Amino acid sequence: MSAARFHYTVPAMTDFLTTLRDGPLLADGAMGSLLFERTGRLSEANHVYESFNLDRPELIQEIHLAYLAAGARCLKTNTFGGNRSALQLFGLDKQAAAINRAGVQIARDAIARFQPAEPVFILASVGPGADREQIEALTAAKPDALLLETFRSLADLESALDVVQSHPNLPPLIAELTDPADPLGFVARMRARCVPVAGVNCCAPWDADAFVEAVKDFPGVLLSVMPNGGGFQRIGHRFMTNVNPEYVGKLARSFLDRGVRLIGGCCEVHPPHIREMHNYLRSRQTRSVAVVNTAATPAAGDAEKRANGPFSRKIVDGEFAVSVELLPPRGTDAKALQHKVDFIRQLSASGLADAVDITDGSRGIPLMPPGDFIHIVRGQLGGALEFIPHFAARDLNLMGIQSRLIGYHANRIHNVLFITGDPPKMSPTYPRSTAVFDLDSPAMVRLTHACLNAGVDFGGAPLGKQADPRTHFTIGTGFETEAVNRGRELDKLRQKLDNGADYVMTQPAFRHEPLAALETFRGGNCAFLVGVMVLASLDQARRVAEVPGVVLPDEILNRLAAFETLDDQAKAGREIASGQIRRVKREGWDGLYLMSPGGGAGVIEVLRAIG
Repeated sequence: MSAARFHYTVPAMTDFLTTLRDGPLLADGAMGSLLFERTGRLSEANHVYESFNLDRPELIQEIHLAYLAAGARCLKTNTFGGNRSALQLFGLDKQAAAINRAGVQIARDAIARFQPAEPVFILASVGPGADREQIEALTAAKPDALLLETFRSLADLESALDVVQSHPNLPPLIAELTDPADPLGFVARMRARCVPVAGVNCCAPWDADAFVEAVKDFPGVLLSVMPNGGGFQRIGHRFMTNVNPEYVGKLARSFLDRGVRLIGGCCEVHPPHIREMHNYLRSRQTRSVAVVNTAATPAAGDAEKRANGPFSRKIVDGEFAVSVELLPPRGTDAKALQHKVDFIRQLSASGLADAVDITDGSRGIPLMPPGDFIHIVRGQLGGALEFIPHFAARDLNLMGIQSRLIGYHANRIHNVLFITGDPPKMSPTYPRSTAVFDLDSPAMVRLTHACLNAGVDFGGAPLGKQADPRTHFTIGTGFETEAVNRGRELDKLRQKLDNGADYVMTQPAFRHEPLAALETFRGGNCAFLVGVMVLASLDQARRVAEVPGVVLPDEILNRLAAFETLDDQAKAGREIASGQIRRVKREGWDGLYLMSPGGGAGVIEVLRAIG
């Protein structure tokens, strides 16, 4: 049976397709594995998951509501095995039409009950074995799209499409294979059959990643990816699986960076995973804010910024500058706080660094705010070093961002490093925290430079009646050297430089090659400080290797693994960092951004070693 025989044409543009073309949509996760978790029974005789649409609709609605609360904007109906042949095995074939209609209605009722702030779309799930009766019932219920999912071969999918596309007045189609042997051939075939959305589902995350990498530049088809929560892979000498919510959250963001439009999950992807995916995707969906600059004076420049401290002076004068990163305390332990203050005292006395930069909820964990920590340190030590608070877009809305910056100015904090920030990563016992992401780092750089440093607020009103109401922030930002989407990261860097950044700190650069992308930007008005990390042990290095934006070469891991004791591994870590710093200075970079996840251990020794 051929699709052409039925003269199939592309459906008229719908709200679903319009929204999908404008930006990404997050779908929900698994239905079957979550029902198994909640009922303790597999889909079997007297316990058929699809029959719950009629027998236990409240259970299906609860699952839809859980996914909506996690941030999903597309709900897959509980109709995957709703075709006559599958239901016949359990004596339910006569109820096929009712089961499918009810599946759409339950999703619609859940949306109405949840009352989302943004449109939510219903994807009618259709598995292998689809028949005309199922398609007629689903279409009559008016879902926003038909999702043909979990097809093992292109031939089986095309057979199902022959059935589906013979039906008039179809909603948009989404077609997903589990493991296409020829990814490019698959999406090309879907384009030829007028299927607007195509992708993969029910596969391991790394297989989904390989599919996206293969087809990301293919035109004419919107991509969808809904992998399982994990899958077995060889890690060292063990086979292990990964179903960590943060893992799939990071993966979702990498899919978005490569152009995937519909992102969700399949087996073992449950509401906690969707919540992480939602948080990570929000970090890429900041809004644009127009700058209204009515200031009569130009923005603060080099003359004003030179007075901000030794780091700013060196940045302005083109001298090699050194900043050391430090995490503020997480809890109330006075000894832990004093330990950090004592480290800054030692660093200041050494004369080997120009600044200490304080992270802002590093990796999405609740820590003492950088400004509060700086206030405590200054109360004990004074101002021998320049302090640089990191400022994450994650936690504050537009008004809160301006308020904090005005507070920094009043408290003599005149240097800020703007980052977009990681989504919140709370323990299971911690109340859920919502990421804000009103702005991203390029926008925060622009508003600080063009507004506050020019004497007006973000709306264009003067910051005061005095002769010079300007702030004079030295403005820093970050660069992810090992970004999955290198082109996107470079475009963001251009925006930051155009928007007024004075310096850029890179993520740890364990390899030299990624720094080559910055060569075209050097020599301008912005200084580049290369990130170097002091590794304290092999175990720590392995954890660092899992951080987004960091690539740790095997040669470094092998070098650390050659030593049995922690002391010897720490010594090797300091030697590795010293060698990297010598290379940074030899290549003429503008400065050094030194990190030590061990809380400062080895930093002073490394700085002394390289002079």
